[in-house]
Amino acid sequence: MRVGFGVLGPVTAWDGGGGAIALKGPRHRAVLARLIVARRRVVPVTRLVEDLWADPPPGAVGAVRTFVAALRRALEPERPPRARAGLLVTEGPGYALRAEPDAVDAWRFERAVAAAATLPPEDALARLEEALGWWRGPAYADFADAAWAGAERARLTELRLRAVEQRAEARLSLGLAAEAVPDLDAHVAEHPWREDAWRLLALALYRAGRQGDALAVLRRARTLLVERLGVDPGPGLRRLQADILAHAAHLDPPTGPGNAGGEGGAAGEVWSRATAAYDRTVAAGARARLESTMGLLRGLAVTGGGGLEAAQLHRVAAVTAAEELGDAALTARVIGAYDVPAIWTRSDDPERSAVVVSVAERTLTALPPGGHEAARARLLATIALESRGTPPRALRAGSTPSARGRQAALRAERIARGLDDPALLAFALNGVFMQTFQRAGLASRRDAIGAELVTLSARHDLVTYEILGHLIRLQARGALADFPGADGHAAAADRLAERHELPLVGVFTQWYRAMRLAETGRAPVAEVETAYREAAARLDGARMPGLEHGLLPLALLSLRLRHGRPAPTDDHIDWGPYAPWVRPLVLLAQDRGDAARAALREAPDPPPDLLLEALWCLTARAAIALGDRETIRRAYSELTPAAGEVAGAGSGLLSLGPVARHLEALAATGSAGQEGR
Repeated sequence: MRVGFGVLGPVTAWDGGGGAIALKGPRHRAVLARLIVARRRVVPVTRLVEDLWADPPPGAVGAVRTFVAALRRALEPERPPRARAGLLVTEGPGYALRAEPDAVDAWRFERAVAAAATLPPEDALARLEEALGWWRGPAYADFADAAWAGAERARLTELRLRAVEQRAEARLSLGLAAEAVPDLDAHVAEHPWREDAWRLLALALYRAGRQGDALAVLRRARTLLVERLGVDPGPGLRRLQADILAHAAHLDPPTGPGNAGGEGGAAGEVWSRATAAYDRTVAAGARARLESTMGLLRGLAVTGGGGLEAAQLHRVAAVTAAEELGDAALTARVIGAYDVPAIWTRSDDPERSAVVVSVAERTLTALPPGGHEAARARLLATIALESRGTPPRALRAGSTPSARGRQAALRAERIARGLDDPALLAFALNGVFMQTFQRAGLASRRDAIGAELVTLSARHDLVTYEILGHLIRLQARGALADFPGADGHAAAADRLAERHELPLVGVFTQWYRAMRLAETGRAPVAEVETAYREAAARLDGARMPGLEHGLLPLALLSLRLRHGRPAPTDDHIDWGPYAPWVRPLVLLAQDRGDAARAALREAPDPPPDLLLEALWCLTARAAIALGDRETIRRAYSELTPAAGEVAGAGSGLLSLGPVARHLEALAATGSAGQEGR
């Protein structure tokens, strides 16, 4: 299992599928963090004892060894008993973590920032945007008071601050002055001693046509430096002030994508003039900027690729900034403005989703009673959408995420139906759709939701929700074996997407057509494999990790199984989040029956999402081969409500054939349906 480590925020570890690894108590995490700080070098046990306890108790050395043993079990769960550890190793007087160079987010961050300094501005900007997105909070956030972490925390913090400034420099080089201003404004507010940040902010404002604001920033910098640090501004700030007053030619913006005219034509000029006017008119710290930002991000999210990823990243920052202002109504508007239709049931970034859910729940509680009904409905719909696929540990304690998500969806729908707001109802129905996976066999329910969305959206010109409705119906009709009906919805979605320049839609319709080709049974296997690989190629650059990770191997596996071939035996295939349900079949194909039984016992129930029936069918297939009577009974019970559906086709991506055939195979073992005997 490939393990990743995160220290750019709370210390954590992830398995090969991106799931968080349970690290037990704070001292277990402290041992792991201390070894990461050592950067693959050995840390003596005595040093670990000194670092973990101010006054070490009797038996501290034994306790450290216990922590290490527990960490090894968590990080290398498949290592046979008494086999030599390969990751957290014993060497001489202590331990070392032999993590790969790209396994620790801080190490990757360092290399990315160093590489960006050698790249052209456009490439540097992309690299820095990605790297800064890895930060989840202060470095080694759990150990802010630990002396052993102090130097590393300070070093990484300084590196991050410099990366923010490098990003601003790249934007200025590309003519994106207005885009650089908001991040720099926040940056100098938090770190007023950084003179280069003040210089960059003033330059960005000047190039955005805001000379007065640029000079005001330089005056503010001087006041803060004198009052807080007792020093005058350095020569760089003094020279910039003089150059601005003199309108020095070297301050003029370079030609770039952020300027008027050029390849952008009339549309580009309108955009440039409007954004410049907005920057001149609306103060940098105005609350209206947050609401305007969310409107911009909503449009950016449906452009695909980097636009979707950037929208998701900046959305969390905007939501967090809104909550910090202490205005619940404003926060509700900012959260609710991001009503981007969602079709896939696994979150692209569960941690970001958890942040949004937490803020939305707190905002619901903070809203004053009476009124704000539309805002409440949008908050509830957001909770329903962002709770999809979120593991319980990522949300606050209480009811399970799925139960809270369903309750939120139903409340949002109830409020929306009582208000004359079609867009709000469409948003709420999207939340209801995301919460209709609590059991197998609910394709008809989702088909009804899709039909209402199509009708409602066509009547009120809600294009993105009309497309969503067609995609939902594409999935549902596929699950119900109505492929001509699904074909029609795929074509309708494509027509709307082409007309309105929404490229992400084609990702889903091309995957559907690959599955459709497999489902006809008439195309050669090689042709279907090629269709799946071409569909997967559409995902490259789409920046939808919740969809793409492990999907192609799973689709090819479904094709093999449909044609009576065993699972592939290559241990290097990345099955992504689907590994727990595939692994028993891979081990069976390797003639490792005992290991397959253990893997089947350890596999959790499939998550409540679009691949629920498919993953239960994989589980059923392994249980039959292994004669696991208990799992056979459970699989039969779970799949029975979907007896009339096609397993997996409800995803619109892949299929394992009629569920009824899997039920027949389970029943033929004589173990199905015998609960209680």
